[in-house]
Amino acid sequence: MQIEEILEHQRHFFESGATLPVAFRITALRRLRDAVRRHEQEIAEALRADLGKSDYESFMCEIGLVLSELSYLIRHTRRFAARRRVHTPLAQFAAVSYKQPTPYGNTLIMSPWNYPFLLTIDPLADAIAAGNTALVKPSAYSPATSAVIARLLEECFDPDHVAVVTGGRKENAALLEQKFDFIFFTGSQNVGKEVLRHAAERLTPAVLELGGKSPCIVDETAKLELAAKRIVFGKYLNCGQTCVAPDYILCAASVKDKLVEALCREIRRQYGEEPLKNPDYGKIVNQKHFDRLCGLMEGTPAAIGGQSNPDTLQIAPTVLDGAGWEDPVMQEEIFGPILPVLTFERFEEIFPLLAQRPRPLALYLFSEDRGRIRQVTERCRYGGGCINDTIIHLATSEMGFGGVGESGMGAYHGKIGFNAFSHEKSIVDKKTWMDLSMRYQPYRRSLYEGLLRLFLR
Repeated sequence: MQIEEILEHQRHFFESGATLPVAFRITALRRLRDAVRRHEQEIAEALRADLGKSDYESFMCEIGLVLSELSYLIRHTRRFAARRRVHTPLAQFAAVSYKQPTPYGNTLIMSPWNYPFLLTIDPLADAIAAGNTALVKPSAYSPATSAVIARLLEECFDPDHVAVVTGGRKENAALLEQKFDFIFFTGSQNVGKEVLRHAAERLTPAVLELGGKSPCIVDETAKLELAAKRIVFGKYLNCGQTCVAPDYILCAASVKDKLVEALCREIRRQYGEEPLKNPDYGKIVNQKHFDRLCGLMEGTPAAIGGQSNPDTLQIAPTVLDGAGWEDPVMQEEIFGPILPVLTFERFEEIFPLLAQRPRPLALYLFSEDRGRIRQVTERCRYGGGCINDTIIHLATSEMGFGGVGESGMGAYHGKIGFNAFSHEKSIVDKKTWMDLSMRYQPYRRSLYEGLLRLFLR
């Protein structure tokens, strides 16, 4: 079917009310969860083909998180979808007031290539739980995973409920020309701007999950060995192709050398002396991104790494010691296994340094100083992050995940994801057995003004 035909069928399906019963939503979520379990090995093989991910990493960072989100929503959707009574002001007596979550309707989900399964199925699960239809567009840069997603969803759902459109820029452009009730986009800032422009033309609400240069701050009180271990994990997972990976380190100058030494030791421990021969170390998604990353390393000395293999599209875990704010590697989101290390002399310097830069999707702070931790979490503006760890804040359905400013708008996961795909109606159910006449003309000031001031003060 053509895109217009799919969307027209989904409109009719949604307008029929078929997606509204909570039992229908939960059944759909269970069907999706069962299909993911059945196809787990197939999904892992696709992720290895697209990104070189090991089976362990595929389950830890994609399949397992999807199953966790689906199970969470199966348990809680009935509660999320229930109307919620709220206080009714005395001036509206006699009435009952409540909030009613309702689905937006026909939704578009556009997902990226770096975590192609997780970042497609997670928002889809939220959309289904909220009672929407969904047209899913996975990335053309991860073709094996996109093909598995298409087969899995076609097996689970009638296309009138959930449909998949594959392809590249042509299909993306065609989708954005259509009228949707809600758009969920994960990807680059440049494409996000285009998505938002099309959404604005039709006054379509949208959530944008973008990226940015997420800083990792290490002060002189940090436990450097543990910090290095956790930074290396978060940075080089998926070859650095993670939207919340530490993009660069901002380190106290007094401990920089020790931290760099610890990072080098930890890279050797986790990836071996020859990371490019490590079967569990992945690859860069395509030649274009490989060439861009190799260019970013030019001119800055590497404390470790720097090796690359154009045949396998691999770049070794790299630490750039001595990078400056004006270097090419600091002018764009790296999105690869390259970690520049910059320094500060006084902790207070970090606040103006970060304030003059775009709002990052994540921020990480390694410190044992509770006062500094409080300062950073209160004063710095960013999507989310960790204290004394990296990236794990996104691996829970109990907290929303999203950016702010240049790193995105809106959030999802769990209840917040359900809310993202819902409009909450505010409803007053006014009773008919009595009617206060003070609001109607002609106004009787001497009689009613005192009561009015009492009710509305």
